[in-house]
Amino acid sequence: MNAPSRESDALVDWLTYLEALHPKTIEMGLDRVNQVKLQLGLAPKFPIILVGGTNGKGSVCAMLESILCCAGYQVGCYTSPHLLRYNERVRIDKKEVDDERFCNAFAKINAVRKNCQTSLTFFEFGTLAAMYLFIQDEVDVAILEVGLGGRLDAVNIFDADCSILTSIDLDHMEYLGDTREKIGFEKAAIFRKNKPAICAETDLPDSVNQQVENIGAIFYQFAKAFGFSKKDTQWDYWGPRGWRYSLPLPALRGEKQLKNASTCLVALDSLNELLPVSMNDVRQGLTEAVITGRFQVVSTQPMIILDVAHNPAAASVLSENLAATKPAGHTYAVFAMLQDKDIFGVIQELKNDIDFWLVSSIYTPRTATADYLIDEIHKAGISNNKNVIYKFSDCVAAFVFACEQATKNDRICIFGSFYTVGDVLRYLNTLQSK
Repeated sequence: MNAPSRESDALVDWLTYLEALHPKTIEMGLDRVNQVKLQLGLAPKFPIILVGGTNGKGSVCAMLESILCCAGYQVGCYTSPHLLRYNERVRIDKKEVDDERFCNAFAKINAVRKNCQTSLTFFEFGTLAAMYLFIQDEVDVAILEVGLGGRLDAVNIFDADCSILTSIDLDHMEYLGDTREKIGFEKAAIFRKNKPAICAETDLPDSVNQQVENIGAIFYQFAKAFGFSKKDTQWDYWGPRGWRYSLPLPALRGEKQLKNASTCLVALDSLNELLPVSMNDVRQGLTEAVITGRFQVVSTQPMIILDVAHNPAAASVLSENLAATKPAGHTYAVFAMLQDKDIFGVIQELKNDIDFWLVSSIYTPRTATADYLIDEIHKAGISNNKNVIYKFSDCVAAFVFACEQATKNDRICIFGSFYTVGDVLRYLNTLQSK
């Protein structure tokens, strides 16, 4: 397949080309992407914050981005995957980079890649493009979210001034290993010698402590070096620079967001000499942070919740959040997942929170079929004797059915994958535009 002929070709053409370019969607290793990075001359002069972990990465990135923007810094933020548009992955000053700039960046990277006689995965192209754009705009700080793992993830070619590990749970086991010890080893490899390494996980695998020691990072662990105390409508933070009192609750909903917020604050404490922020900036940033698809409430009567939870740990958090916001009526679940995820584990975490399961497949080769999902629901001990399981052709059809059935005292929760949430969100946006 030939590359788009002009730099100004449509972004969709470039994305189609990049997806077809490499034989594997995921190929772990840094040699190829580092070679292209060196040839491109990508040598950022600004501080870099790497954010890894199984769950919570997106929330931490969003809060850091919001606080640093409130402090007046020009912030580059690179996250993945996207829900509706590829442009969501790269933001500068909270604004998505436009199509033309992406096309120009991809054209430049592709030319260098060809000269190096190497290939790049879709994610590797995106990582290089993000940094290329951040350097072009001379941002003050870049926040880079790890795509998968850490040690061999493309973002790890850039040296972090501060590295954050949000959680360590079982996911992507075919690439990272089938134990928390193995996964912890991979994820903690984003730490750097004599640089702050922050971990929000309390139950640390030995492999993480070993990585900290081998690397020589300056380690801050939740509950030991930093933490928080919750009050009714406010919270207090404590860390290496002391206590901060009477902070506003984050705009991001969910029971885990105070841990995520305190993780952001200890990162900013550790970077205080490079990136000073005031407590007013912190307060404003926490209340303005937004992220789509993380316990996102888009309606109240009935309550409609979007959540991209796609592994048991994230499903456990979703369960906590659903329990904390239990309605007077029933809970309908619009449910679809990818085949390579721990489907049974997700169902087990949520089976006591859901009254009706509205099941469908997703338009991707990696989808689990609706029939397979229903089998897993049955294995979790949920029978269909009382007509609580329904099958649909797609997520939108399931959502429409839920809206028809739900009263104002009920709620609808859409979860299981970025694809699931993305399909419903796209439909909702279409309705709003009419």
